[in-house]
Amino acid sequence: MHRLTVSALASLALFAAGIAFGQAYPARPVRVVVPFPPGGNVDTFARVLYQQVEKELGQPIVIDNRGGANGILGADIVANATPDGYTLLNTSFAFAVNPSIRKKMPFDVVKDFAPVTDIALGTGYLMVGNLKFPAKTVKELIALAKQQPGKIRYSTAGVGNGQHLAGALFAEKAGIDLLHVPYKGGGPALTAVLGGEVQIHYPAPSVGVPHVKAGRLRGLGFTGAKRLAALPDVPTIAEAAIPGFLADAGWHGVFAPAKTPPAIVKKVQEAIRKALQVPQVRDYFVNNGYEPQGRSPAEWARLFRADLKRYAEITRIAKIEPQ
Repeated sequence: MHRLTVSALASLALFAAGIAFGQAYPARPVRVVVPFPPGGNVDTFARVLYQQVEKELGQPIVIDNRGGANGILGADIVANATPDGYTLLNTSFAFAVNPSIRKKMPFDVVKDFAPVTDIALGTGYLMVGNLKFPAKTVKELIALAKQQPGKIRYSTAGVGNGQHLAGALFAEKAGIDLLHVPYKGGGPALTAVLGGEVQIHYPAPSVGVPHVKAGRLRGLGFTGAKRLAALPDVPTIAEAAIPGFLADAGWHGVFAPAKTPPAIVKKVQEAIRKALQVPQVRDYFVNNGYEPQGRSPAEWARLFRADLKRYAEITRIAKIEPQ
């Protein structure tokens, strides 16, 4: 009986210490790893969001861009970080796609991470073209691609990235052969279409709209269910050429290393949820084609596990072979 009592008291003490630790957190700056280079929508959204999250948590937040391997390199840093809440991962839904397109992963996306919350869900991608590309509509693009199979190039932020899935699905539904050119992030992929290295790109609205409005790129179509309010003259791909076509831009989400104290995970989630409710933050996401979220860690974990299965099916349909 004495041993049982001592054991129970020890467990209670550990639990209380965990709560106290969570309440004291954060006591120093927090590092948020964005596993893509600067300039893409994951990076730009993170910088807008965490300026407000800093105010909620009362400590500076340092954005650490670690691009490469479709987000895997940066995620691996977080998987091996101390689970104390001072190193977090802010990533795209490529995190849920990678297990289906990689033969070998350096970590387990379920066992090595603690889901914190989902930030936002994207309604779709823009299809933009270089100004020198002769196709000025989606139908003209399809016709040209049928005349020149495998010659028209489209850039993406990496193999299995949402842009890749959208481009592969478009080619599959249109019955054409496009050449996929992956880059190490959305910024370099955008630079490629601006410079004419490729003809087509699928940026998120937050990245693509300013370039279309400034006349640097041509808006051909939108992969979402309805036209963007910011570009009302750019039709959806479903309207323009392929009835029923739809490719959302997936989610942005936050993860901590596995075994991070639940009290800390909850505190970060609450800070992000509150930040997303601030009008200027919320408006920024909405105006750029994303719907703010902020679900609880438990809700986010359920959705994430379901998406692992969903994206496995999408990659199969898109015929993306594991590398």
